[in-house]
Amino acid sequence: MARINLILLLVLTACALGLVTSQHKARKLFAELEQEQERTKQLDVEWGQLQLEQSTWAMHARVEKIARERLRMSVPDAKRTQMVMPGADLGTKAEAGR
Repeated sequence: MARINLILLLVLTACALGLVTSQHKARKLFAELEQEQERTKQLDVEWGQLQLEQSTWAMHARVEKIARERLRMSVPDAKRTQMVMPGADLGTKAEAGR
């Protein structure tokens, strides 16, 4: 009888240690999950800020101002512009000019 009690005590101790270990791992993983969720929130905020910054840098008026002032570019005259229609056969003009 004492031998069975000793075996049961060892099994109970092993189960208790397993339970404590699994609870510790679960708490540790939960803490890591919370940290990663906080990091996700921070990255979402940063992503929004970057999108806003990108839209600011790419504004048409800003690009045009830099092109005019820094690069000394200007809009070409209407006489010098040529409209190309989508799907138009570009080879026909070159062949007709020969």
